[in-house]
Amino acid sequence: MAKPTKHGDKWRVRWLDEHGKRQSAVFDDYKRAQTELRQHQVEVDEIRRGIRNAAPPEKTFGDLCDYWLDKRAPRKRSRKDDESIIRRHLRPAFGAMKLRDVGTEEVDNFINEKIDGEELSDKTVANHVTLLTTMLRLATTFKVPWLTHVPKFHKPKVALFSRDYQWLRGDEEVRRFLTAAHDEDEHVFIFYALAVYTGMRAGELAALEWPDIDLDQRIITIHRSFEGPTKTDRVRYAPILDPLLPLLRQWRLRHPGRLVFTNMGGRMFAPSARIFQEVLHRVLAAEKFPKVLRNGKERPYVRFHDLRHTFASLWVMKGGDLFKLQKILGHQSVQMTMRYAHLAPDAFKDDYARLGTDVPAQQAEVVELVRKSG
Repeated sequence: MAKPTKHGDKWRVRWLDEHGKRQSAVFDDYKRAQTELRQHQVEVDEIRRGIRNAAPPEKTFGDLCDYWLDKRAPRKRSRKDDESIIRRHLRPAFGAMKLRDVGTEEVDNFINEKIDGEELSDKTVANHVTLLTTMLRLATTFKVPWLTHVPKFHKPKVALFSRDYQWLRGDEEVRRFLTAAHDEDEHVFIFYALAVYTGMRAGELAALEWPDIDLDQRIITIHRSFEGPTKTDRVRYAPILDPLLPLLRQWRLRHPGRLVFTNMGGRMFAPSARIFQEVLHRVLAAEKFPKVLRNGKERPYVRFHDLRHTFASLWVMKGGDLFKLQKILGHQSVQMTMRYAHLAPDAFKDDYARLGTDVPAQQAEVVELVRKSG
């Protein structure tokens, strides 16, 4: 049996690991060296007999980032989101750390820094922690056995129905907005009108092709986005409402080709295209739409995605069916669509008298007035 050997004023032990590779360690005293050697020998024996898992390799979170970006992110629709989150947030915070050292305290500190220091929203930081957790969970799998377990992280709580959105409130605001868009450019006008009257996402509008639009059946097939399928990876359909029909018929004649909308170079709009932000802000400013507070900062009256909320809100306000709206928007469950339910014209029609018709004190006051006048 192997024994510790003298190594200067210390003691060295050598053993073969479960892969048959020689390992060594140095300790201050003979007894500690002997104990550690026996422990390593027992561990190797148990691993070879299948009653103990092998210790994971010494990997850093940076190693996991590299693996994720090379093997997993390219297959995801949200690949660019993953790349951005890892580059700007996760790698700077955890990249140099050993995987086993990424624990609850470290993630709590990360959350507090992002919310309090960088003033990111709870939802944004929760998305970061979700990606972090998913990556760490990958490191516990058979194919990537770099961790034994993933600690429990407490993500920021996010309301099921976020109110962090604006919308063009009523026909008058829609008219003002689209008038300013028309004054900006006909291309911009049609693009924004389609967003307001269909609820389509930015990427879905950018990738829309004329074969997807059936002007006779008055239906738009939505099945692609910037670089592939839609957000839910499902095909859905939007009706061509009355305001849109003549606009699309005219635009088809004025803008032939396969893509319904193109940039100045005749190509698809990119996610960073000016039409989604800079041009939108200019249109809003032309009609003097006020700034609004979001996360404690002044923001434009609506963002591009808020045009989707505008469609949904106006649909419900004008008596549109919620279940049809769910299908048009492509929500996986009706719970997401229910955020607009309170806007229905008869949402509370049957509830006005549910708790009675008078406030008791007010009723007593009326009785007293009648007595005095009698």
